[in-house]
Amino acid sequence: MTPENLSELANKIRRRDLQAVFEAGAGHIGGEMSVTDLLTALYFKIMQVEPQNPSAPLRDRLVLSKGHTALALYVVLAEKGFIPTEEISTFLQHNSRLNGHPNRMKVPGVETNTGPLGHGLPVGVGMAKAAQLNGESWRTFVITGDGEMQEGSNWEAIMAAAQFKLDNLTLIIDHNRLQQGARLAETNNLAPLAPKLEAFGWAVQEIDGHDMDQICTALSAESITHGKPKCIVAHTNKGHGISFMSDNVAWHHKVPNEEQYKQAMAELEGAMA
Repeated sequence: MTPENLSELANKIRRRDLQAVFEAGAGHIGGEMSVTDLLTALYFKIMQVEPQNPSAPLRDRLVLSKGHTALALYVVLAEKGFIPTEEISTFLQHNSRLNGHPNRMKVPGVETNTGPLGHGLPVGVGMAKAAQLNGESWRTFVITGDGEMQEGSNWEAIMAAAQFKLDNLTLIIDHNRLQQGARLAETNNLAPLAPKLEAFGWAVQEIDGHDMDQICTALSAESITHGKPKCIVAHTNKGHGISFMSDNVAWHHKVPNEEQYKQAMAELEGAMA
């Protein structure tokens, strides 16, 4: 798919995500809007996965460590063919397998349960190490939030990945500058992130996390540095694509009312007109 095709698909995924949040009356729409371009590029351009065989041994793995944005992942998995597209309408309903955080025992394509922040990268390091030990070429990708990088477990994993020279591991930090209830700068400001990862022995690249050309180039196998794990600091906007949500801390898990929903949907539809 071309970058233009991927952007169109990401916009479609945002619209379906917005509809599902509105209908369910719950969700984490701000972070879902910021991570959608990254997920779209991974599943429709970069990763080698088989929707009809989600446990294929040589598949690439994605760990969505910021598990509260599970709905964005569900919509992407549905578009890719892992689950029926109509199942998105069951999000958060009684007995639905589409919970507020992803569950690998219930949803095909989910690699590990996430939600408690700081767990996904350590798991990803273990996955990448397993591939290295077995001499296999599949890749592991982990997406974290920037607020999540305040968790000490991430930095232990960062040290381990550098020590093991896991160049089959890519960490993507969704750097939208906001976390639940506050700005990153107001809590425990880790920015700038890139020099910190570099100091731990990682190859680091900073990109516009909404520019498909930059995303695909940074994620490509050709961008790997031999012997070094890679970190992509993706500069994004929480609530991206929706004027009143963009860069607004209130929309971490706020739900739009009917008027806001109609405005947001109109803005997303107009973006690709």
